[in-house]
Amino acid sequence: MYSAVSRVSGARRWLLRMAPMEKIPLTRAGFTALDEELRQLKSVERPAVIRAIAEAREHGDLSENAEYHAAREKQSFIEGRIKELESVISRAEVIDTARLSGTIKFGARIVIVDEETDKELHYQIVGEPEADIERGLLNIKSPLARALIGKDAGDSVEVRTPGGDRSYEVVSVRYE
Repeated sequence: MYSAVSRVSGARRWLLRMAPMEKIPLTRAGFTALDEELRQLKSVERPAVIRAIAEAREHGDLSENAEYHAAREKQSFIEGRIKELESVISRAEVIDTARLSGTIKFGARIVIVDEETDKELHYQIVGEPEADIERGLLNIKSPLARALIGKDAGDSVEVRTPGGDRSYEVVSVRYE
């Protein structure tokens, strides 16, 4: 739950910085995942929390009812996330990555090697709402993704990271 909450709060921060009608690039898989999350929230989570609030109200004094306050807090989170997802989905520009080719750009699946440690890393460059570094989904606005854009297999890139400068070699680029 904590990682989902922190991911959501990060998503809210970037959403607030965006221009009102700016298009949001998403992969087909990213769009589908966000749409499914929205459906789950509207059809399962929202009705469940409404029932939980009703049950908690039946227990009497609401000022000292922890179940009621927890349910209301969860309802607030759900409603905020629904609005956020609706905004992203309404402005989504779904990019068919299977039709792309060439150098690294949005949607590319890449393999890079850290030139210092020889560690191989696998990423797909995706839009901000679907980015999840732990799953190999690299935010297109991240320093690494920006450094990789326009590169091809065999190229090297230097990236300034919070941990210091890093060098990577592009091993492969593919689109699916």
